[in-house]
Amino acid sequence: MIKTNNIHKSFGKVDVLKGINLEIEKGELVSIVGASGAGKTTLLQILGTLLEPDQGEVIINNTSVFKLKNKELARFRNQELGFVFQFHQLLPEFTAFENVILPGMIGKRSMKEVNRRADELFEYLNMTDRKTHKPSELSGGEQQRIAVARALINQPSVLFADEPTGNLDTNNTQELFNLLVKLKNEFNQTVVLVTHSEQLAHQSERILRMSDGLIIS
Repeated sequence: MIKTNNIHKSFGKVDVLKGINLEIEKGELVSIVGASGAGKTTLLQILGTLLEPDQGEVIINNTSVFKLKNKELARFRNQELGFVFQFHQLLPEFTAFENVILPGMIGKRSMKEVNRRADELFEYLNMTDRKTHKPSELSGGEQQRIAVARALINQPSVLFADEPTGNLDTNNTQELFNLLVKLKNEFNQTVVLVTHSEQLAHQSERILRMSDGLIIS
């Protein structure tokens, strides 16, 4: 599903990643943990094709992603990868429903199919009565559930989550993590999660622990 070979990344004179080799199987829920500055978010951004490594290879679904041309890579990212961030990144001027369908529109999919998929996600997430609400009218937990729906609209192979519970209280944190587990169990969804929470990490199937730009366990 995901494989990296000798990933290096520097910013100026700072070596952030120093040779990352990993494999993640289809349907795994993997947590990446480590102290601030360990390279977790940089690694996630490279796995998600948002950032290009200085050296090394990333293979997702048998595709060496950084060998793709720019338009091909953008299409691959839209179709195969979903993202949830700490700050949900919902567009404030759009309704919840409009936010969710946006990646489908960008991918030029049939709007009938996109709308049907969005309806299914709202129902699955128990958010049907929030379709017409703007982000400012939603709680923090609801905003992140909408962000998850948006990430899933194109039925991605991998869901990447970068500190998605960082702004949530304890109850909403556990609810969101339970949702990720449910997606993994019911749909064999591959989930890669960056988190500072050891409690959440230990509920994952596997923990990748980073220190000083390397995976140490």
